[in-house]
Amino acid sequence: MEKEQRKTLISAVLMIAAIVLLIATKHLNILLAILMIGLVICFHEFGHFVIARVNGVTVKEFSIGMGPRLLSRKIRGTRWSIKLFPFGGSCLMLGEDEPIMIDPEAQAENASPENEEAPKDEAAKELAEEGVSFKSKGVWQRISIVFAGPFFNFILAFLLACIILGSIGYDPAYVTSVSEELAKETGLAKDDLILEYNDHTIRIGRDLALYENLDGVPKHVKLVYERDGKKYETEYDTFYRSRYLCGITYSISANGTRIPMKLDEVSGPAAEAGLKPGDIITAVNGVSVETPEDFQAYTGEHPFDGSPITFTIRRGDNDSLLFKLTPIQSEEQLLGFSYNINYREKTGVLGVIRYGFTEVRYWMKATVKSLGYLLQGKASRKDVGGAVRVVSEVSNVVDTSYKTDGAFYAFLNLINWAILLSANLGVMNLLPIPALDGGRLLFLLIEAVRGKPVNPKVEGYVTLVGFVLLMLLMVFILYNDISNVFGMLIGI
Repeated sequence: MEKEQRKTLISAVLMIAAIVLLIATKHLNILLAILMIGLVICFHEFGHFVIARVNGVTVKEFSIGMGPRLLSRKIRGTRWSIKLFPFGGSCLMLGEDEPIMIDPEAQAENASPENEEAPKDEAAKELAEEGVSFKSKGVWQRISIVFAGPFFNFILAFLLACIILGSIGYDPAYVTSVSEELAKETGLAKDDLILEYNDHTIRIGRDLALYENLDGVPKHVKLVYERDGKKYETEYDTFYRSRYLCGITYSISANGTRIPMKLDEVSGPAAEAGLKPGDIITAVNGVSVETPEDFQAYTGEHPFDGSPITFTIRRGDNDSLLFKLTPIQSEEQLLGFSYNINYREKTGVLGVIRYGFTEVRYWMKATVKSLGYLLQGKASRKDVGGAVRVVSEVSNVVDTSYKTDGAFYAFLNLINWAILLSANLGVMNLLPIPALDGGRLLFLLIEAVRGKPVNPKVEGYVTLVGFVLLMLLMVFILYNDISNVFGMLIGI
């Protein structure tokens, strides 16, 4: 007992020291990112816990965090623990991993006077003392317990989405600009609301952006849009264009307001040059730029042609950082119109609920389409990231948004990342991969169809192979994260 207390004390000191170090070095945003990921994982495990208890299964331990225990208390048969590393959690159910076989006749025989010294059935003893095991439940009860983890991730994503929607609203798919050629051909105009795109329902601007970015722009497009309460349909051939790109995206001014030329995303030449989301461009090749309109006016008069460009950037307290990059040529099909993905429109309580489901659906669809994009070989190694990459990205976004927009928007950005991760974790865990919830569900569904369990040895071997492959993938992702975050690339 004394040894356990000493270990707990050492663990607590290490945790406090780590937190103090992060605060002292002004990296508290890293701790916030880690806690956010931990919250998402713990909510997943809490789903397993709730439905296990509803079905009468004893949960031996529910842990917040991993590693040595800091605090621990047993309540109603469950040990509740807070552990050293705030990165995840666990829900340990009685008999979850191994079947508990109870033979009443054998128990009676073991309890007879002739066998007083016979060894007790430890599994039966544990069952009698603690409650009912996971394995003892019917197949559909076990399916509900396993499915509860991913489902609770979707619930968390919905609840967090409602916070953002209630605070700043949703992003309607309004047309923000139309080329003269397309306007003459189809009649599409600014402020029209896109409802359908090539038979896909469009509820928010990001729906359209998802199809455009991951599927590419097709040569022929069908649109359904709304203007003054009336619906219109049109279809047309998209436009081919060759141009030079820097790899930056930014928001344009809305409702007559003037906003700085702030970068929303960076890729390609911009990312390689060291530009980051949240950077504010103040000059291009020495020419002052204050707003996105100023930037567009400059590029209109001086189109990029592959010559090096110098950006003057304001980042945090530094207002004169210089970055030089060379645009790359891009050949692409263009829709001929742009649409809103940044302007937010407030809505009522029913609208918040409605678009809360829309947000969850969007992130689930984004996860599935991104997986397809990856499996088709369209993504590079730099596009794949794991926990280290997520912590780095989240901490950078929180830090930048805090400095440029204040604590409230930093908080909303943190929530937005939590929505993405929660929906992503829910979808990924439903994939039929051994060692994940989806793999367990697959075996349980086979059991439901056959009327009897899969051979435990077969299930064990398959799960082991899946676990080994999963660990190899995690090692690759960890290496990849370190390479991308810290620049230690060795050309895999």
